[in-house]
Amino acid sequence: MSASPGAAQDTPDEPRTVTVQGEGTVTAAPDQATVRFGIVTEAETAEAARAQNATASKNAMNAVRDLGIEETKIQMQRLQLQPRREYNRQTREYEEKGYEARRQVVVELDSLEQLPTLVTRVVQQGANRLDGIQYALSDRETVRNEALRAAAQSARAKAQLLAETLGAQLGPVQQINEQSFDFPRPVYRAQREMAKAATADQAAPEPDAYAAGEIEVSASVQVTFELR
Repeated sequence: MSASPGAAQDTPDEPRTVTVQGEGTVTAAPDQATVRFGIVTEAETAEAARAQNATASKNAMNAVRDLGIEETKIQMQRLQLQPRREYNRQTREYEEKGYEARRQVVVELDSLEQLPTLVTRVVQQGANRLDGIQYALSDRETVRNEALRAAAQSARAKAQLLAETLGAQLGPVQQINEQSFDFPRPVYRAQREMAKAATADQAAPEPDAYAAGEIEVSASVQVTFELR
């Protein structure tokens, strides 16, 4: 019978054990990004809104292709077409104000160096929303293993401290359980950059405008050690 976390137990039939929880955290700079652009057009008729959106979407897609991004990394989502309604404070009623066409373009980047140029050119060629930038790591397994290794080392250090404090010696590992693993994908919302992108010089976008920072990856394990 194993002891509860952080405790030791001695029984005639089974060896004494100590069970502890170990936590490990590592940080890594992201090297990938998923960018979501919105293309919204408004017109008096549904057909006019749709046609304007089709033109803007085509221009935005061509701007992405001009950067050499593979077709498999580009996705254009379905068009959403709906009436526009505005609230009239005088009549206290909603009034029809034409139609709105909305579409989203999703681009996966394998190089963050392309990000500022991508945003600038796509916005200048038709996109009028930057719905978010989601950062990621291409080598998730290496970072995950580092976090697990740190968690295991933390568990051993904690068990060693408890054993020495209580006058025992730490023996071999009896059991290991992976408890949790957290791999966040931070999202950067850059609406404030839209105006800059719309007027920026395509040849000289700001390199740090979309700094991703670091991704913090954490893991926890439960380890049972034998006590001597």
